[in-house]
Amino acid sequence: MKKQGILNSEIASVLARMGHTDTIVIADCGLPIPDNVKRIDIALTIGTPGFLETLQAVADDMKVEKVTLAQELEENEAYLKKVLDTVPGTAQEIVPHEVFKDLTKNAKAVIRTGETTPYANIILHSGVIF
Repeated sequence: MKKQGILNSEIASVLARMGHTDTIVIADCGLPIPDNVKRIDIALTIGTPGFLETLQAVADDMKVEKVTLAQELEENEAYLKKVLDTVPGTAQEIVPHEVFKDLTKNAKAVIRTGETTPYANIILHSGVIF
């Protein structure tokens, strides 16, 4: 049994296979997920697990080079600050939500949480550890 890090076998497997610039998405429970992208559905009930706790767990287990967010999240300044505090010092790309949804088509996987905060979605771009 793993001692630390991501215990979810599907998430751990995707992270282990990611290379530089590959992406993984953490999504609220409403984001449409393209049919050709692996769906890792960890949503249990409304709000559980939450987006921020999922983001923290994944960010702790991978090298994040850049994040992509929907510009609509900027309307919720307090929540946006919490998101960015989870990935400090990381480059940011802000795009319209429609563009964000299109970018998810290239992700290795989308992790669907139980989050209900509007636009609580992020694309994590993998960096390298050397």
